[in-house]
Amino acid sequence: MHCFHRQMLFAVLVLVLGGSLVAACGPQRPAAAPAASPTVAPTPTAPPVPSPAPVVIDFWSTERQPARLAVYEELAARFTANRPGVRVRITPVDEATAGLELVAAAPAGNLPDLARLGMERLPRLAAAGLLDEDAAAAVIDTVGRADFRPGPLRMVSSPETGRAWAVPLDGWLQAIWYRRDVFESAGLATPVTWEQIDAACDALAESRAVPFALGLPSDPTGNYTHQVFEQIAISNNAWPFDAERKPSFSTPEMVEALRFYVGLARCAPPPVVSVAQAADHYLRGESAMLFYSTYVMDDLVDGVERADGSIVLPAAPDLAQRTGFASGIAGPGGTAAYGQVVALAILRDADPLAQEFARFLLTDAYLEVLALAPFGKIPVLESATDDWLALSPVFANYSPATLGHIINGYDTMRRWVLHPQYDNDTRAAIGEIENRLLIPQAIIRILSGEMTPEIAAGWLQAQAEALGPR
Repeated sequence: MHCFHRQMLFAVLVLVLGGSLVAACGPQRPAAAPAASPTVAPTPTAPPVPSPAPVVIDFWSTERQPARLAVYEELAARFTANRPGVRVRITPVDEATAGLELVAAAPAGNLPDLARLGMERLPRLAAAGLLDEDAAAAVIDTVGRADFRPGPLRMVSSPETGRAWAVPLDGWLQAIWYRRDVFESAGLATPVTWEQIDAACDALAESRAVPFALGLPSDPTGNYTHQVFEQIAISNNAWPFDAERKPSFSTPEMVEALRFYVGLARCAPPPVVSVAQAADHYLRGESAMLFYSTYVMDDLVDGVERADGSIVLPAAPDLAQRTGFASGIAGPGGTAAYGQVVALAILRDADPLAQEFARFLLTDAYLEVLALAPFGKIPVLESATDDWLALSPVFANYSPATLGHIINGYDTMRRWVLHPQYDNDTRAAIGEIENRLLIPQAIIRILSGEMTPEIAAGWLQAQAEALGPR
């Protein structure tokens, strides 16, 4: 037992001393700390890429019919399909007041980028510095300047600089549409001259072949009355300003034009006669003459649906074939054909994409634009003529001679605003006269007995003097 204890004591001492020796051989390491979880640096997050700012092209259109606006919306969607962040906003505006609305929108910075306007609105906008002529020229050149008919280009250009204010889009020609069969039965000549129109007025009123010889425009709230009177006035060499650009409404020529116009009321429905009412009288066989644009061509074949939902059908299934077309009026002072050119005006500070949209409407989408109303949209591009005539079977109801007169009508159009002696300010004043519907107001005041032609001419003179030109 004793020997065993000594052996055990020796072993213990060896172990203790061995541990001391190990400790004496070098510095003692501190106890290892528990292993920490590795620290992973966060992956840097890329800054968000800002979406391109949305671009809105504001397009004011004087075509306000829901069906036509729907087509413009479809065309806008097609134009923006491959242009992310781009939108075309279409705003319908009244044709009679569009020019005034644009002028009013300028001070507040609310001008649209693009506006569809009649050419008579352009001089006023140009005089106010609201049009981008460089942009218009760029679109015309891109589409192909040589393809534009000379007449439309001339009618939307400054007479002083020759530069286009806007881009021609389409247009129409005004004429006297008349019942050829009724005239032939009554032995009446084509109503071209003042004398022939007067003779038809009296003869048809006396024979009662139709209730009225014509539907005389007398609505004071629309441009229709102005349009018809202006053609008659030009045929008597009556102009709103003289060679010195002074108002000239009180001239004998203007008084005579007013007297001739209101004198036709003796064989017409009582006022007020609107554009739709005048057309309806002709369609129903209630009148034998109609001052109207080429817009009426399909109505003479298919009838028309009015804003109130009523349908007006032609009195005869072959009314279009029975109808003659007299585009010019020959008066004591010359011959006048009236028409319209509608243009795309690119406004000051417009987004550059407005030029692209204008070009699109005149190229890829042009036939669709013309198809909105083929008979009121005579193409301004030579290359589009054949395709335009193929847009509707209605054209087959009219003679090649009539269609030729219509296609070439831009060459013979005469308008107050196109007088070669007028400058931009004078043209702007004429646009203002039309904007304010001064002629229709004068006409209705004569027809109501409130004024004589002489007094009405004096009133127009005073109104024109107050307007300018500035």
